[in-house]
Amino acid sequence: MTERELVDLAFSMLERSYVPYSHFPVGAALECADGSVFTGCNVENSAYGDTICAERTAVVKAVSEGHRDDFVRIAIAGRSQDYCWPCGSCRQVLNEFAPGLTVLVARGDGAFVRFPLRELLPHGFGPKSLV
Repeated sequence: MTERELVDLAFSMLERSYVPYSHFPVGAALECADGSVFTGCNVENSAYGDTICAERTAVVKAVSEGHRDDFVRIAIAGRSQDYCWPCGSCRQVLNEFAPGLTVLVARGDGAFVRFPLRELLPHGFGPKSLV
């Protein structure tokens, strides 16, 4: 799958977002080493702390299907003028499973940039931190 295809898949998830409070839909597409792709969207809740981001939705779906240490890339898309950066919680969850992950971050016009997760979460706390 090309980077563009992965980003487009993330954009396709915007319509599935449940965002009655923020009105800020986000979509994500997480690619594994075997070519499997898990998508996600943000799902808000009136108890705001129970809201789950698109990136974490995709990760939870992948883990529940047996993937844990083979995440290669994630695309994150929103409709904003700025790039749709992952929040700190999402960066931490991604780091738990794939500190070497490539993150593709898109903005509403379809343009995207790529960064290593290590640049988005320098000195991240992960499983090896507990040894």
